[in-house]
Amino acid sequence: MTQLAALAADSSATALTSQFLTFLLGAEQYGVEILKVQEIRGYSAVTPIPNTPPFIKGVINLRGTVVPVVDLRAKFAMEATEYNKFTVIIVVTLGHKVTGLVVDAVSDVLDVPAAEMRAAPDLGTRADTRFISGMATIGDRMTVLLDIDRLLAEDETAALESLN
Repeated sequence: MTQLAALAADSSATALTSQFLTFLLGAEQYGVEILKVQEIRGYSAVTPIPNTPPFIKGVINLRGTVVPVVDLRAKFAMEATEYNKFTVIIVVTLGHKVTGLVVDAVSDVLDVPAAEMRAAPDLGTRADTRFISGMATIGDRMTVLLDIDRLLAEDETAALESLN
């Protein structure tokens, strides 16, 4: 009976913890649910597509599948920077679409206890925060947790889907 109780306690502790892949954009740390991540690739050439929003860098060929690539710095209106050896493309499932996200560097996989998660900040109507699912404080570092399914507006999602 004690083994069963220990197993139940371990399983309930796991339910109270979520895993996030964390990455950097500048000095800020962001996280996406690990279950949404398919793979992490080193940055490689992207084929630009004309008449797309500025944050869509283009497409890559991922084992025969055309995958649109979004530069998160451009999407978040951050200053552009040169890609370097740490720049990666995180391949995620965005709704029903496989999409690549260009980030400055991958940090770690974090186990975030529910007690360490905070609601997304209310910054009023002038700031678009619909894609922030919450904030996590681990140690002395704050991580912005992204709701990957709400990262793009409907018209932006339609632009990605047109790239198939």
